[in-house]
Order: sequence, then C-alpha cells, then structure tokens
Amino acid sequence: MTNLKMRDWTETKAHSSWQIFKIMAEFVQGFESLAKIGPCISIFGSARTKPGNQYYELASEIARRLALGGFGIITGGGPGIMEAANKGARMAQGRSVGLNIALPFEQTSNPYLDNDTSMNFDYFFVRKVMFTKYSQGFIMMPGGWGTMDEFFEVATLIQTRKFTQTPMICIGSKYWNGLFTWMREVMLEEEHNLSPGDLELIKIFDTADEVVAYISDFYTHNKLQANF
Repeated sequence: MTNLKMRDWTETKAHSSWQIFKIMAEFVQGFESLAKIGPCISIFGSARTKPGNQYYELASEIARRLALGGFGIITGGGPGIMEAANKGARMAQGRSVGLNIALPFEQTSNPYLDNDTSMNFDYFFVRKVMFTKYSQGFIMMPGGWGTMDEFFEVATLIQTRKFTQTPMICIGSKYWNGLFTWMREVMLEEEHNLSPGDLELIKIFDTADEVVAYISDFYTHNKLQANF
C-alpha cells in the first residue's frame, strides 16, 4: 500500500482563512471593473483552435456582427476561439473583454483585449460568476472539457431560473448533435432526468446570420435594446 504523506491540517486551515481575502479581492475587482461594460455576449470555445479553422473564422465573424449590433464580447481571454471572438469585437471597434485564468498550460492572453476591463483570475468559480453576471447571452463554440463545464453550468442556471431566461446558442450542428441526441434519448426519454422543454432552452446554429437574427429577435421580443 502506498505510504501517503498526510497534510498538515493546522497549516491548511490557516492558509484557507487567508485565502478568503484573496477570493474577496477577486470578486471586488471583478465587480468594479465589469460594472461599466454595458450589454455583452459571452463566447466560449477551445483554446486549441487555430486561425484558418472554420470555427475560428466563424467565431470572429459572429463576434464582429454582434459588436456592430451594440454588444460587447466577453471571452476567457486566451488563444483559440477566445482570441477569434475578441479579434472580431476589436474589428468592429466594440468592447472586447477577457477573463483570463492562471493555468500551467494553454492559457495566455490574446492581443485583442481591452486593457481597462480585462482581468486575470486564480479561481474558476469567481471567473464563472463574472461570466454569468455580466452577460446577456451565451455562445458555445466547439471546445473541450472547459467548454463543456461552462455549457452545463450556464444551462443549469437557465433551467433553474437563477437568472432571467437568456439566449444560449451552440455553434456547429455536426459538433453538438451527438451530445443533444444523447441528452434527448437517454437523459430525457429513458432516465427522465430532464423535463420536457429543457432542451428547447438551447439553440444550435451553423451561421453568423442565424445567431444575429436569433439574438436580435429575442431582445426585440423582450423589448430590450439590440441595435442590429
């Protein structure tokens, strides 16, 4: 049996007490920095997607069109899809926010961020609060575990009505259809772990035109401003 070294729980407890203040500081900085950004759409997706990839170019075009319509763009601030979305916002001279996270690999800031509102976080859960608190819509591009984590987090908040119903869109039917088929056939119909209508809260599109039209119609129907 492996001889595991036990933690010094006294030291850990003291460290945790001081850690509270660091967490509080991230919340305060986030609230103060992001309160001024105006209406924004959060775009999630893989950090590994390269320029020239169809989803990189599509994320950039979607962000550009949304920025022209008056929305700022929030991303995780890193490379890949995040870079593409921030690039599109910058092309339209729109607000381009990055909520970066300290990771041992993959996550470096992209060059298309607004300096006055972009931030670096140590805690994923603080970062998630900032994404959800300051977004008027969520777009899920193809991605890995991080994107799936954000997908289910946002879907849960919408389903449980922890905030007002908000547009949630997945881009790329080829990428997402398998997951939605499983959720429909297993989670919903076989195991009854979803309610009828839950999956209707999320849309799947393949083009920038569909995304812009849906978000425009959503906010027009709800009498909120969207300047498309």
